[in-house]
Amino acid sequence: MVKRTFVLTGKDLKIAEIYSLVNDPSINVEVSPEALENIKKSNLFIEKRKKDGVVYGLNTGFGPMASYLVSDTEIINLQYNLVRSHAVGMGEPISETYSLAAMLVRLNTLIKGYSGVSIDLINKLLCFINKRIVPVIYEHGAVGTSGDLVQLAHIALALIGEGEVFYEGVRQSTSVVISKLGIEPHQLRIKEGLALINGTSVMSAIAAILCVNATSVLNTETKLGALSLELVRAFKDSLDEKLHQLRPHPGQVYVAERLRTILDSSKLMRDREMFTPERDQTNSVNKISEMVQEVYSIRCLAQILGPVYESIEKAREIIEVEINSATDNPIVDWEQERFLHGGNFHGDYVAYAVDQLKMTMVKLSILSERRINFFLNTNVNKSFPPFLNLKQPGLTLALQGLQFVATSTTAQNQTLAFPQYVHSISTNGDNQDVVSMGTDAALLCAKVIENNYIVQAIELVTLSQCVDFLRCSDQLSNSTKEMFAGIRKIFPEVMDDRVIIDDLKNAVGFLKSKSH
Repeated sequence: MVKRTFVLTGKDLKIAEIYSLVNDPSINVEVSPEALENIKKSNLFIEKRKKDGVVYGLNTGFGPMASYLVSDTEIINLQYNLVRSHAVGMGEPISETYSLAAMLVRLNTLIKGYSGVSIDLINKLLCFINKRIVPVIYEHGAVGTSGDLVQLAHIALALIGEGEVFYEGVRQSTSVVISKLGIEPHQLRIKEGLALINGTSVMSAIAAILCVNATSVLNTETKLGALSLELVRAFKDSLDEKLHQLRPHPGQVYVAERLRTILDSSKLMRDREMFTPERDQTNSVNKISEMVQEVYSIRCLAQILGPVYESIEKAREIIEVEINSATDNPIVDWEQERFLHGGNFHGDYVAYAVDQLKMTMVKLSILSERRINFFLNTNVNKSFPPFLNLKQPGLTLALQGLQFVATSTTAQNQTLAFPQYVHSISTNGDNQDVVSMGTDAALLCAKVIENNYIVQAIELVTLSQCVDFLRCSDQLSNSTKEMFAGIRKIFPEVMDDRVIIDDLKNAVGFLKSKSH
């Protein structure tokens, strides 16, 4: 495999680059010469000052035990003790993608040159990243202040040759893998254990991947909304440019424009000026058979999806600042020859951004679920057979079972919407008395997004069944026609009742593959 090179600087890493790097093994990561020079200067300052005064984490205990001074002969053991004592995560391992992204973000933080680590440690991290030796990191353990101490400790544990890693898709002992590859375990130096585990790199890495996935979910939701508009032969004025310029929220204007672009080639959308229902001139009040305005889940797409777009963009902004920041403690200010004791490891920015993202993702599942109900419920849509039954209602059940899955999955999302940002529990001898729960927020957001793919897949199956009922595929817009054709290759229309669980899984995979 021919490797391409990506150079990290510690200053300008983008979310899109993280996504590419963790998903493309052909990319080799390197560190810029300028960053390497700053790392050397920072490490030199640490070595010069390690016996001078009292510096947290260099010659003191940690957390509430910072008042204990550690002798010069034990300061290296102190770093090993920190890593081993904190590598106590529980539950299921997080995905290899998240773990690899966390290593990448941690590396980018360390190479800023304000952590005091050695070039040897940087090279070891690079080695693990480029060889795809991915530490096993567990879902439970972080409260998100002092950062992701427990979960980052599992990265540090692997670098010193202990714990477990995923390598070539197999979970195995770190010592076995590095021995096979001829890699020596890293020998920790002063402050390096603390520098490795102190910071927001796990929550930030997960959040970076989530921003990409959230964008894909929004793109899918926009296309599904467009197809819904076509299937009810909606009026164009709900998307009119003038309408949205009169309420010019950037997200609303953006989504309305996207929908107009998608639907430009559709033959199903209607001009309201052409809507002239017949009247009985003998009556003062006439009931007409058609809806004058569509239900909100169809008519208000720009107004509902606009805030989602803005939340994703705001989250991107916050996370890109975070992944290019120095987030450990103390900061090694080698330029002014001092140590800065502070709290850059606190994860509230990330927790807040991810919780906002999660909330908007929940809203998307609600939106899809309501449209599923609209098209399956003949009492509401007045146009389609019950549960889109294309054969014999009463004998065949068509898509009836799928609605239960959409409803239950959406209900779970609503429960998961509770913000971790406000779920603070004091810990660490009340030293960490206000915590962020940022990593939990990110992992719960990931679950919500995964659920969204399920609900959206069910909606796509539902809308495709509507297309089959109306026999209108040739009138769809180019974009929705392509989506319909794609899903029909893996999920045929439901005429006779059949087991469709494998088809549904394929539909979820189809949406994931098409969204990025």
